[in-house]
Amino acid sequence: MRRVTAPSATACTATTVLIVGAGASPLVGALVADGLQVIAVDIATAALVALRQGLDVEPDAHDRLELLTADVRTLRLDRMVDVWHDRAVFHFLVDDADQAAYVATAAATVRSGGHLVIATFAPDGPTTCSGLPVHRHHAASLAAVFGTSFDLVESFEADHVTPWATTQRFTHAVLRRHD
Repeated sequence: MRRVTAPSATACTATTVLIVGAGASPLVGALVADGLQVIAVDIATAALVALRQGLDVEPDAHDRLELLTADVRTLRLDRMVDVWHDRAVFHFLVDDADQAAYVATAAATVRSGGHLVIATFAPDGPTTCSGLPVHRHHAASLAAVFGTSFDLVESFEADHVTPWATTQRFTHAVLRRHD
C-alpha cells in the first residue's frame, strides 16, 4: 500500500482543499499546517468539534480552516476549490439519484482543472459498513459516474487495515475537472 503525505505548500499548486467526510482526520491538520486553505465538511457536527479539539497547529493556522456541517449532496459554497478529497463518503451513496447529486455538487465546487481525489470500497471490498449498505466501485465505474465533468487521471487499489484488524479493499482515484 502506498502512503500519501501532504505536500508542502510550496510544492503544491492547490490553495483550497475541501475534505468531504472530514471527521477527525489528521489530514486536515497536516494541510492547514502546510499553509493550505481547508474546508472540512461532515454531516456530523460532533465529528467537526472533535476535529477542532484535536488539531495541533499554530494558532494563526486556524484562520485557514473552515468547518461546515453539511450534506455533501446539497453543499453550496460561495467559492471554487482546487481539490475535493473524499475518503469513504461516496460509497455510502447507493442510490443513483444520490450519486448524481454528489457529482453535480463536486462539478459545481471544483474549479476547471482542479482535482477530485476519492477512495471508495473496491469491487471485492465490504458490502456494508457501519451497518449500512455500500456501493463498491472500480476505476472504470468511477470514471463513468464522474465522466460528465471529470476525467480519470490515475487510480489504484489498496488494502486498508481497520483499527479492528480487518482488511478492507479500496479503489483510489484522482480525477481532473474538465472545462
